[in-house]
This record gives sequence, structure tokens and C-alpha cells, in this order.
Amino acid sequence: MKFLKWFFVAILALVAALALYITLIFDPNDFKPQIVEVVKEKTGRNLAISSDLTWTFFPSLGIKLGGITLSNPQGFENSAMVSVNEVVAEVALMPLLSKEVEISQLNLDGLTLALETQKDGSSSFDGLTDQASDTVPAKDNKGGGSSATLSKLDIGGISITNTQISNVDHQTNTKQSLSLKSLTLGRFQLDEFAKLQYELTASLPDLKVDSRGEGQIRVSQDLQQVTINDFVVTNVITGTSLPNGSLTADLTTSLEMALDKQTMSLVLASFSAADINASGQLDIAYGKKVPKVVAKLDVGDIDLDRFLPKQGQDAVNETSTSQSDAVAVEPDLTAMKSVDLDVNVSVKSVKVANLNTQNWRFKMVMQQGIANISQLSANLYGGSIKASAKLDGRNKVAQYQFDKHLSGVDIRALLMDAAEVDMLDGTANFNVAGRGKSLLPDNLKKNLSADGQFEIADGAIHGVNIPQMIRDAKAKLSGDMSSSNSTEQKTDFTSMTGSFKVAKGVVSNSDLNMASPLIRLTGAGTANVINEALDYKLTTSVVGSLEGQGGNERDALYGVEIPFAISGTMSKPKFALDTKALLDSKLKDETNKLKDSLFKKFGGF
Repeated sequence: MKFLKWFFVAILALVAALALYITLIFDPNDFKPQIVEVVKEKTGRNLAISSDLTWTFFPSLGIKLGGITLSNPQGFENSAMVSVNEVVAEVALMPLLSKEVEISQLNLDGLTLALETQKDGSSSFDGLTDQASDTVPAKDNKGGGSSATLSKLDIGGISITNTQISNVDHQTNTKQSLSLKSLTLGRFQLDEFAKLQYELTASLPDLKVDSRGEGQIRVSQDLQQVTINDFVVTNVITGTSLPNGSLTADLTTSLEMALDKQTMSLVLASFSAADINASGQLDIAYGKKVPKVVAKLDVGDIDLDRFLPKQGQDAVNETSTSQSDAVAVEPDLTAMKSVDLDVNVSVKSVKVANLNTQNWRFKMVMQQGIANISQLSANLYGGSIKASAKLDGRNKVAQYQFDKHLSGVDIRALLMDAAEVDMLDGTANFNVAGRGKSLLPDNLKKNLSADGQFEIADGAIHGVNIPQMIRDAKAKLSGDMSSSNSTEQKTDFTSMTGSFKVAKGVVSNSDLNMASPLIRLTGAGTANVINEALDYKLTTSVVGSLEGQGGNERDALYGVEIPFAISGTMSKPKFALDTKALLDSKLKDETNKLKDSLFKKFGGF
């Protein structure tokens, strides 16, 4: 027992002697001038440590320092780029001798990072990386050496509190800020999962984000693999541009990072925001000159109308004013060259601008600034849409081409929901292929060049009753000046076919052909998509009894071609029957009958 007693006394005395020796012989403040000088030499910045560096001995050996600042470049708004209130690191001494790091606690409090970008493009990071990289000697791998590893790393915990990060960009006149209230890591050992938590607030020009998360993190023994499991994140986003001023977004995700292969795989187990639910996976290879991203996403129902602004007179006036004052600028698509994408997205349903669609499938590959959409398909209004497209963003003005097919679509329901236009009814098939350049709204209309065909079966033209108009005109020719407006303003047809071309903002058609039990109709004309003006001429001929299917006698206007005009705008078309042309045709027909009768009476000559 005496032996054990004196053994522990000796150990305590040794520890006390070691602490006294370290305190008296090694003063950490002796290294402050050297540290400041090295930082000045490598970066050109001023490092200041206002508080004395002190040793800590309980519960373990450690060092405490505070009042640390690193300056911004000369002439910046904030004189200090980095400032730290206090750092405390407690380390077990003996394990260090065998490359084992045991940190009982690491605390960082009051970190402030002030980032700034000047109008000339210079930033707070200038000089921190370029000069340092020039002085680092190249690694010699001829000897087959491997990267340094730790035989053991044991951290009792890490706590980072009261961190403030601000980013001021004078080029765009914007300011962003992030407040990290806390970031804590539980006991951390290599190849073991540790609990990770954070809580932060980010302020953007138009939004504020409150975020908190909790999960498990693991780092491999060779420090090359990082795994985050079951990371649950809750975000509350507020801003005047959001519906009802706020949005809650929750997600659960897992992450695998291979630092040696420079790859990252993120699994989105669940995502929920504004009644939108999704899941998917994102794989990133960031080691190449152009990173490659492969994404697969499955999304539920999406109602985009919730995010669109309310349509009101004030909003319309404000929008039109801002648009007239703003200078139209082509969108910058140079970012398309900085990443390669392979995207596969499926969406259960999408509602936008009151347009309802289901079962969306989207496949896109983007390489070297060119995006190829190999599939864009959906079900809508009893039919389907299939399309492919290509967008070339390599030049200042983007170029595009597309090929689109609609089949079996209820055209009336589609037009009513999409544009509130009740003009056409029937089951439609529609094909169009085109190309153009510029993504500005006005230029899209002007530069689009396209060719297409359409076919509508068992439909009707709403807003006009052509047989009734002919009946009224016929009655007037007979001396009956009364007219009937009691019939439904609709012209039924069994089929309508034609082709069209789009050039310089004008849609032209020259081969409209419409067939119905009562009339045959052909047409040609134009529709200006820029000012929505209509200029269309129809030629109608009667092929049945104008009294309808019950009429047995051939109509007196049978075979007579009647000019018919459509004018006005797409939203408010105007229909008119050319009565003068109808009268001329009627007189011509009667004249021909009279000639035939006279020929017969005079022996056929």
C-alpha cells in the first residue's frame, strides 16, 4: 500500500513539476512576434493578438488566447477581415508522443468574418492564397510516400458560438450576413459517428433564413472519407416576395464524401416545402476542371400559382412601369460552361397559370455550355405532350431549337385555362418544330422561326354561328330584314386541318380546311403574336340544308362561295360576313339560271 501511495504521489509531483516547468520555461507569448511576422510576410496583412496567451491545466493541458484580428487589404470599409474573441484548446500531452491527439474540448467564441468586394473586383481574399501557393514547394512522390495520418484522434467536444459573417459586394450593391448562433460537435473519434448540431440565421437582400439541423458525422481513419447520416434540417424563410410572407422547408439527407477521389453523393430522403414533397439523389465529381453533377429527383404535386404575384390593377401598373423603365439585357448563361449536368426529374402534377398537367418526365444533359433536353413529356387535358429541345448558351445571345407534339388534347379546356379564350373546341393534334435566338420576351416573338401542322376533330368554333349568319343574310336578300339572335353562337365541324409558319412575330396559315354537315370552309390569313392582331379570310360554301340535319331540300345557296372575315385580336376576335359578296354571288347564280332557261327556250344556243 505504501508503494502505491508513494507511486501516485510521485506521479502527481511529476505532473506538477511538468506544469511548473512549462509555465516558467515556455512562455507562449514569446512566439507572438514570430507568428505576426510570418503572417505579414506571407499575406501582407496585419495580425494582432491583444490578449496574452495563457496555459490551462485543468481538466487537461491547453492554451487560451483571445483578441485576435487579421486586417483587410488597404482601403476596405472594414479594417479587420477576421476577429476572434476567445479560443480555448485543451489537449492531452502524453498521447502526442505517439501521434495520438486527444482534445478534451475546443471552444471558439465571437468569430467575426467581414468579407468585402470592391467595385474594381478586388476582395478580402486577395493575397491570402496566391502568395502562399507560390512559396509552398512541390511534393516529391518519387519515394511513394503517403499522406500523413493519425493513429488516434479523440475530441471530447467542439463548440463554436456567436459567429458573425458578412459579405458586402460594392459591384452589385448588395449585402449578405450570416449569424451562426452555435455549432456543436459531440465526442469525436475517427471511424466513429459523432453528433453534430447547428443553429444559424442568414440575411439576404430580400430574404431572411432561420435554419437549424442535427445529425451524425463520421471521418475515416485515413481522413479521406466523410459521412453524414440522417441529417434533419428545418428552415424558416421570410420575405415580402414569398406567399403569405413566409415559407417552411424541411429536409432529411445523408452525405458521402470521398476526398481522395473528390466525389460527393447526397441522398435526399425527404423534402417538404409549401405542400411540395420530393426525394432524390445528387452525385458530384468535383475533381475535374469542369465538375459533373448527376441528379435524379422525384417530386409530388406542385402548385406554382401559390408563388405567382396576385393580379391586380396596382400590380399591373407597377409592373408595366418598371418594365418600361428597365433596360432589357440578355440573361448571362456563361455558367452553363462551368458544370456538366445529367438531370432526370419526374413530377406527379404541375399547376401553373391555372394550367393543369400530370406525369411530367424531364431528361437533360448539359455539356460545354449546351443543354440537350431529350425528353419533356406530360399528360394534359385528356391527351399528352412530348417535346425535345436544345439550348446553346456559349454565345452572348443564346440560341435554341425545339420539336413539340400534342396529341388527343381537349383544346377548349386547354385554351380556357391557359389564356381564358373560349374560341375553339375539339380533340387536337399539334406538331411544331422551330428555332430562334435571344431569350428576351420581345425578341422571342420576333426571332422565332417555326413550322407546324394541326388537326382538330369533332369540334366547334365558339362565338360565331356561321350557318345562322348565312340564313340571316339569305333572309335579307329575300326582303326579310328581321334577324334572329336566339341560336347558340357556335359552328360545329367534323374536322379542321391546316399548317402554319411563324416568322418575325407573325403566324401565317394558307391551307385551313374545315368540314361540317352544313358547310365547307377554307381559309388563309395571319395572326400577329406581338400585338395579337388577327387578319383572316374564310371562304364558306353550303353543302347541306341550312335548316339543319332535318332539312331535306337542297338550300338555295348550295355551292355559293361566301367570303367571311375574322379581325380584332386573339382575346376578342370579330367575325363578319361579306354581304355584298354574298349578294353578288346570288345575282350571278340567278343570272346563270336565267341564261340556262333562255338557252333551252331558243333551242340550246
